[in-house]
Amino acid sequence: MGNGILKNGKKGLVAMAIILIAFWLHSCKTGEKVAVEKSGAELWSEQCSRCHNMPDPTTYSDDKWETVSMHMKVRANISTKEIELIKQFLQSANGD
Repeated sequence: MGNGILKNGKKGLVAMAIILIAFWLHSCKTGEKVAVEKSGAELWSEQCSRCHNMPDPTTYSDDKWETVSMHMKVRANISTKEIELIKQFLQSANGD
């Protein structure tokens, strides 16, 4: 009788270990940080104000914002995705 309890106890420990490992593996996969996408307006405010005053979005035409965006992408080391969102915001806000 005591031997049966020990066997069941070992099986229970093995089962518990498997469950804990599976939970740990799952939590590692789902525990990754999820990037919260910011709006173009938020990125414009954060990125551009680091170095200079931000011009009014109506200062430039859509074409000029295209040029300014590419220049600032390189100059300020802004990611392609971020600069695209910033450019879209500026172009939508300039009235062209």
